[in-house]
Amino acid sequence: MTYLLQALRARAGEFISLRRDIHQHPELAFDEHRTAALVADKLEGWGYTVTRGIGGTGVVGTLVRGQGTGRLGIRADMDALPIDETSGADWSSRHAGVMHACGHDGHTAMLLAAARHLAEQGTFDGTLHLIFQPAEEGGGGALRMMEDGLFERFPCDAVFAMHNMPGIEQGRLVLREGAAMASSDYARITLTGIGGHGAMPQRAADPIVAAASIVMALQTIVSRNVDPLQAAVVTVGALHAGKANNVIAASATMELSVRALDREVRSTLEQRIKSLVSAQAQSLGVQARIDWTPGYAVLVNTPAETEMARAVATELVGADQVTRQGPPLTASEDFAFMLERVPGSYVLIGNGTGSGPGEGGCMVHNPGYDFNDDNIGIGSAFWVLLAERFLAAQEKPATH
Repeated sequence: MTYLLQALRARAGEFISLRRDIHQHPELAFDEHRTAALVADKLEGWGYTVTRGIGGTGVVGTLVRGQGTGRLGIRADMDALPIDETSGADWSSRHAGVMHACGHDGHTAMLLAAARHLAEQGTFDGTLHLIFQPAEEGGGGALRMMEDGLFERFPCDAVFAMHNMPGIEQGRLVLREGAAMASSDYARITLTGIGGHGAMPQRAADPIVAAASIVMALQTIVSRNVDPLQAAVVTVGALHAGKANNVIAASATMELSVRALDREVRSTLEQRIKSLVSAQAQSLGVQARIDWTPGYAVLVNTPAETEMARAVATELVGADQVTRQGPPLTASEDFAFMLERVPGSYVLIGNGTGSGPGEGGCMVHNPGYDFNDDNIGIGSAFWVLLAERFLAAQEKPATH
């Protein structure tokens, strides 16, 4: 598929400029007004039927060709992160404290580049829905769009998404069937004891001692309650208590991140954490309140759709540039909610391995990160070929 790849690379300059413009004007979750307007205006100019304001600032562009019954959804995320950028790029963020540190600017640009090509030269038979989603970064934008009737208003037989990944050679396409990204839940533990003088601990009930005990005990949950062949993470990311060295605090708070690659393991983690924290607190004479907040679900790629993505990737860049079954990641993605409703697959594209500017190796969510613009040609060509292959393969209505 050299011709298609060459064609998309040849016109990538327009979308590199667009990507850098979006990068300079990052917007946080549900505040993507400028980005959403840019996306919607471009799609309308290319002949798509555009629906704005889905789930807040979400946009869907629809293009129908022929009489085919197939319906394909392709999703890109648009939001940025609350981070001060230090990349040093000429197109660095113009807004202090906000930057595209995860490459959503690049994901949007790739899908827009594919959108233009499909509108002007695409050969497919069916319905194409391009989904530009707000608030992936912890805001649950996928759920908001779905609650706003995304799949009822824009039915899809399958839905796909793509994310860049630093540390993988630029342009390599990585697929995985089954559980590909972890669930992500959050727990806030409040320990309430009896404050007192640091010199007279016998008259107090020390929540800091209880917190220290709980931190260590939590480390046994994965090692002693989860199958060694399964992956799970329990991280205590924050612990706050006390202000003076000679005062026993009356309370302490802990913040936990809990992740799993299996739905049953996810349930086990919640049960064991709640049980362990309550028992530890009681044994040390303090009270524990556990506020559990369910986060993103386990992202599970379905077999048939993943195999189609593998075939498209191999046709586009060759088998040597495709990882057919990559390792799972313990990071999380709210595209998981879409995959609970509709079959589909989440594809990774390598952002690069180098450590220098523009070499793509800086990890996402880092203030020095930047999307590798060389991926716009490959990523957009993948979406074009996937749309043409998927919508060519669907059942056609009977003729009489």
